[in-house]
Amino acid sequence: MTNQRAARAGRPVYDRHPPFVVVTGLSGAGKSHAVRALEDLGYFCVDNLPVALVPPFADLMLGGRGVSRRAAAVIDVREARELPRFPPIYRRLKRRFAGRIRLVFLEASDAAIQRRFSETRRPHPLAARRSVAEGIREERRLLEPMRRLADQVFDTSALTVHDLRRKILEATAGRGQPSPLVVNVISFGFRAGIPPDADLLFDVRFLPNPHFVAALRPKTGRHRGVAAYVLKSPAAVRFLDLTTNLLAFLLPQYVAEGKTYLTVGVGCTGGRHRSVAIAEALARRLRDVEDVQIRVRHRDVQSA
Repeated sequence: MTNQRAARAGRPVYDRHPPFVVVTGLSGAGKSHAVRALEDLGYFCVDNLPVALVPPFADLMLGGRGVSRRAAAVIDVREARELPRFPPIYRRLKRRFAGRIRLVFLEASDAAIQRRFSETRRPHPLAARRSVAEGIREERRLLEPMRRLADQVFDTSALTVHDLRRKILEATAGRGQPSPLVVNVISFGFRAGIPPDADLLFDVRFLPNPHFVAALRPKTGRHRGVAAYVLKSPAAVRFLDLTTNLLAFLLPQYVAEGKTYLTVGVGCTGGRHRSVAIAEALARRLRDVEDVQIRVRHRDVQSA
């Protein structure tokens, strides 16, 4: 049923992401990183949700009409006494919300988990009065029924944080398609300091300066005359061509790596003329890059 037909029939309209995801698995296998990836996809996430609250939470998110909010719940081994109740609960939810709910199980080798607990110096939840190795064995035993029930099982032993993020994106989106990369292009004046959140910086103080043209001095780089003055120089044309090509290469690499935002700083002396004109021109050129959202901000245009 298409979205339009579903809407006419009074049924909730879903996109390509499963509206409800349950994340569970071994402590130290990466559940926290998985939740962050889901949050970046727009999921409303509840960590360490009691098993008894899974059905009402699923009803709240999936049972109403016109549901548009995706949700995820993390089931933790700290619910040890209640864990046996989860398999029948999940089977009922699968029957009721066929195709709209998914169980993702994360695991890792004993050596990898022990190393991670050693590095973070956090206690294993089941190792209060025993070794970490014993806690891991007990956790595997308790979670095995949930592992057998999982729609997808990921071994994170050899995965980096970015690898795990891609796995979660694949599990929820059906393909390895990350969230759009938000690129903030910020013009600024070096006189007021470099933007502290800038990932990439470009200095355009080598370009002709409209400040020394009396008719242009009161205006900003967004004015057609100022922009034309700055952009007509061969140096500006060459700079824009080279920088656009560089960013057209870099941005898809950042998208594939799982980066969700990037700040590009373009600076001149005062942040009123050259940097503003170049930032606007650069943003226009980058809007054709796939999976990227471009935003422009002029930090010092009023104070320069």
